[in-house]
Amino acid sequence: MLVRDAMSTVILTLGPAHTLRQAATLMSSRRVGAAVVLDPDAGGIGILTERDILDSVGLGQNPDAEPLHAHTTTDIVFAAPTWTLEEAARAMAHGGFRHLVVLDRGEVAGIVSVRDIVRRWVPAQRPAPVS
Repeated sequence: MLVRDAMSTVILTLGPAHTLRQAATLMSSRRVGAAVVLDPDAGGIGILTERDILDSVGLGQNPDAEPLHAHTTTDIVFAAPTWTLEEAARAMAHGGFRHLVVLDRGEVAGIVSVRDIVRRWVPAQRPAPVS
């Protein structure tokens, strides 16, 4: 199975001037664990994850005042839609992260998460009846 079969193609995209609070609100309402941050001035694509928000709040920083550019990871590993899910999982395990931005011909095509991969690897099962 390939990354394109598991990735989310509806992507939350934010700018570097958004605040952590704005990002958290949008991520929560869309039930996503990561957002793509596009910063044309910095020349690239970054990612903001729920962990980045938690780290900031844990340090006592004000989420209403913290801009995304201060918390966005820009040195990221990109996946291709043609990667196998095993290749994506290996990249995540090696890098210690849970999300990969998927690029197709240089454009953001989606995000694949550990959860997306697990859902493809483990078939949905009905809960066992309680006796």
